[in-house]
Amino acid sequence: MDEVVEQVENAKKEWEETYNKAQQHINSIHDFGKSRTEKSSSSLPRLNALAQDELGLLNSLVFKLDLLAPQLPSHLQVESALSLLKSWKDQIQRLRLNLRNANLQAKENMRKSAKEERELLLGGGEESTIRRRNLQTKAGMTSAAETITDSLRRTRQLMVQEVERSGSTLMAFEESTGVLKKAESEYKGHRSLLMRTRNLLSTMQRQDVLDRVILALGFLFFSLAVLYVVSKRIGILKLQRTVTAAIRSGMAGQANILQRPGGDGLQPPHVHRNAVPDPGIEVALGQPMHDEL
Repeated sequence: MDEVVEQVENAKKEWEETYNKAQQHINSIHDFGKSRTEKSSSSLPRLNALAQDELGLLNSLVFKLDLLAPQLPSHLQVESALSLLKSWKDQIQRLRLNLRNANLQAKENMRKSAKEERELLLGGGEESTIRRRNLQTKAGMTSAAETITDSLRRTRQLMVQEVERSGSTLMAFEESTGVLKKAESEYKGHRSLLMRTRNLLSTMQRQDVLDRVILALGFLFFSLAVLYVVSKRIGILKLQRTVTAAIRSGMAGQANILQRPGGDGLQPPHVHRNAVPDPGIEVALGQPMHDEL
């Protein structure tokens, strides 16, 4: 059976029981005061309180059925529940009207009973004396019972208020629990995102350090290459200048010897035809020297 259907059936059973009890108490109120020997436990305020409690319970059942009716599985069941709901509201109105009429009848009964008691008390004899004593005892017991009943009713109202306050607190706790669970799930999502971000930052930091090392090494190699090229060029230029100066000085000396008057100068050195020419001198004499690089 569907859970909603089961709740509706339970509400119907509870309605029948409560309605019968309320009708019985209204009938008791209607007949109150007809007998001269009413018990204090069946006093009129107590009967009215019980009837009011049962009417309140019936109203809560009407509210419950009003909530459950739209949730029924079939359209036919919904129509039946709405029809039953209207019937229940009409029955509650009739019970309230009957309760009002019963209280009026009870007051009338008590008025008649008090009139009879007064006539009996004003009469003479032993029966009147016993009646007066019983009436005084009964009045004291009734007053004490009413006091206790009022105290119990106040206690019940305080308990109902505490229950309602506890229910509100429980609902607030449930809402807070839901909010905390939602916050926890969001925190877990943000935590995973933060972990991924931290890993990315660590990777970027390592890459940054590696890039710095590569740049430093590249700059070092570049500097060394520049120094090597500079030093190499300076050494070659010095060598070229030295060789050029030596060749020029040698050629100038030979020209001076050949140009002396009288022909008594020294003869130019005999150059052997098969001698291997000096590549350094040949380069210096024949063409300009180039840089190795």
